[in-house]
Parts: sequence; structure tokens; C-alpha cells
Amino acid sequence: MDTCKCSTQIRNLTVRKHDGVILHDVSFDVHHGEILALIGRNGAGKTTLLKALLGRIPYTGTVVFHNSKGEQISNPRIGYVPQNLVFDRSMPVTVGDMLCSNMGGMPVWLGHKKEKLNQARKLLATVGGNPSLLNKRIGSLSGGEMQRVLLAFALDPKPDLLLLDEPVSAVDRRGIEVFYDLVTSMRAEHQMPIILVSHDLSHVEKYATRAVLLDRTVLVSGSVREVMKTPEVREAFGLKLTGGVK
Repeated sequence: MDTCKCSTQIRNLTVRKHDGVILHDVSFDVHHGEILALIGRNGAGKTTLLKALLGRIPYTGTVVFHNSKGEQISNPRIGYVPQNLVFDRSMPVTVGDMLCSNMGGMPVWLGHKKEKLNQARKLLATVGGNPSLLNKRIGSLSGGEMQRVLLAFALDPKPDLLLLDEPVSAVDRRGIEVFYDLVTSMRAEHQMPIILVSHDLSHVEKYATRAVLLDRTVLVSGSVREVMKTPEVREAFGLKLTGGVK
């Protein structure tokens, strides 16, 4: 495995809206091979930060991406797995349609070449998806199936940064373990930087390597173990000051 040094460097990122400052002077790095957990109370600005990284909202400050050679990337590829996907479940679009269109940029109604379908099948296999999913309509997928498909969608082309926004909110307990085990194995294999937004501290402790506590700005950052012991985390999540994380 190569010792790649891809990274994302966020400096002084600020988001303003007409009614005030949503994020102020946010700075941290996420490095190659890391799963950085972004934690904080509701309204702390976590989703706003992801939208800024995705280029969906304006911000001031800098976000710099570096590739495996340490060179700056001007047009980074960002994979994104949302908390949920809002769409018309009656649409006759299959998983195969979705993945093949993403690969080739071809409209769904023009069909898919066998080569693209085979590529989609292999991509599904990397996220533990059964090949039969290719023929299933998007609207008929279970929560766990949907998250696997969204993860597959986010991984092609291979991203310079992968964003996971509460990715298991619609998945049962067994599916949660499977999903995170999958993400952990992909981190080991592909070594891409990952930012994980999660409200579940047990998931953060088990799967993340570093953590950032956000409340419109960075309150605490460091290793998961260090961050979890801080009074700021205990206060944000209503934990007992005398004990550890529940």
C-alpha cells in the first residue's frame, strides 16, 4: 500500500447569513487515512460546514486540498453520503441506472453498455452490495441498501475527500455495524480522508481516529480519546462531569 499524503486543510472558514454568523473562524485538517468525527449539538453548524466544503454555500477563509504527491488540487473530487435522500419514490430509476449514469454522464433513457454495468456491479461489491440491487428501483430500497448504494455512488470516481453526514440514521443496529465496518475497511484500503458527522458518541469512539467538537467554531480538536474526556464535550452532550462518556 502506498503511503499517500492526501489531505484537506480548512483555515478560518466563516459563513455569514443575513441574520448573523453561522460559522466563525473554523480551522482544522483532515489527513490521508483518517476518519475525523465532527460532533456537536443540534444547530452547531455541522451541516453548514459540509455544505461549504461541497461548494453549495458561500464562505470566507480557505479550503485547500492536496493530492498524494503533496500538490494542491484545484478541482477536488468530494464524495458525499447524506443523512437521507429526498426524491420521488415512484420514479422508475434503478440502482444500475443511477450508478451507470454517474460513471458515464449518459442519460438513463439511452441505456447502459455492458462494460458500465459490469463496472457498477464491481462497485456494488466493494460496498458489500448484492449484484441483484442493480435491477431494484431506488424507491424500493431499504435504509441499509440505500446507504450502500449512496456510498458506492460517492466512491466513483475515487474522492479526494469523503463526507458522511449521519449516514446510518435510517439503518437498523446490525446495518449500522456493517456500514461502519465497511467504511473502516475502505479507509484502510483506499486511505482517503473521511469526515464523519455523528450524534452517536459510541460510534465516534469505536470508528473515528480524530474528533472536532464544533459549536459555530472549533471548541476542541484532537484524538478521539482526548476530545471525549474534555468538559466541553460533556457539557455539549449533557454528560456527567464526574464520569466518562455514557
